[in-house]
Amino acid sequence: MNSYIHSEDRSFTIIAYPCAAIGPDYKEIFTETVKINTLDYALYRDMQQKIIDVLDTADRVHIVGTNGNRTDLYVKIHELKEPSKETAFENCVADVNIPVGEVFTSPVLEGTNGKLHVSQVYLNELNFLNLEIDFKDGMIDKYTCTNFEDEEENRKYISDNVLFHHDTLPMGEFAIGTITTAYRMAREDDIAAKMPILIAEKTGPHFAVGDTCYTYDEDNMTYNPDGKAIIARDNSVSIRRKDDISKAYFNCHTDITIPYDELGAITVIRHDGSTCDIIRDGRFVLEGVEELNKPLDTLDAESK
Repeated sequence: MNSYIHSEDRSFTIIAYPCAAIGPDYKEIFTETVKINTLDYALYRDMQQKIIDVLDTADRVHIVGTNGNRTDLYVKIHELKEPSKETAFENCVADVNIPVGEVFTSPVLEGTNGKLHVSQVYLNELNFLNLEIDFKDGMIDKYTCTNFEDEEENRKYISDNVLFHHDTLPMGEFAIGTITTAYRMAREDDIAAKMPILIAEKTGPHFAVGDTCYTYDEDNMTYNPDGKAIIARDNSVSIRRKDDISKAYFNCHTDITIPYDELGAITVIRHDGSTCDIIRDGRFVLEGVEELNKPLDTLDAESK
């Protein structure tokens, strides 16, 4: 298709709504989904830009878990040559996928190291318990889960359904989802397993294993609403397309989301060693994004 319809000449938008099979609370869930799919574009654009402004100062980002979550991960960020004109993160504001609600980048693989852990996550409608993936220079090094008593069965389950029989995969995306409203709905209605990926991936920070978000489109420059060019479009695997395209892509991209209640901190570490928290103890702490915490505070109050 790309031979006849050039990517720079086309666009698309994807949106998801629940059907009646979601359960007896279908009408209420549908109404809440309408609210999520029509969140204020300008409000989220501006809040997400405040997050990006801090992320763009990073040499790397440190993500740690809490409440039993064993995540301890460093993600290396592309360095900006002209910060006034460039950004490493895309401000996702419903111009492609609806709803709004994430900032994302293609990490630098070299220097991306550590453990990603989530106590329970649904990937392609399959349940994973205590999914653990260790990264070494951005590539999957080790993996396990606790779905089965036998460790070989656990590894095979992940190999079949996350790695898709590849020996390893790169971290193709690091993102921070901002739709705390959807997170609250999923918890209140107990529908996390049924949430479409368009919404589920935006209910917390997530990490995709496989290809980047710019697969086959790396050379078509795109820009954020503030006019800055998004330069973090390649990694050391996808760039192989210049010499041998068969070594550049894996034809898979699986998002793994850490829920807010398992998130200890997301901390920017700058080149000079200074730091700045974006999230601490499951709450956004940057000035100007306090609105994102309201659904989380409501959920906590209702659970007491």
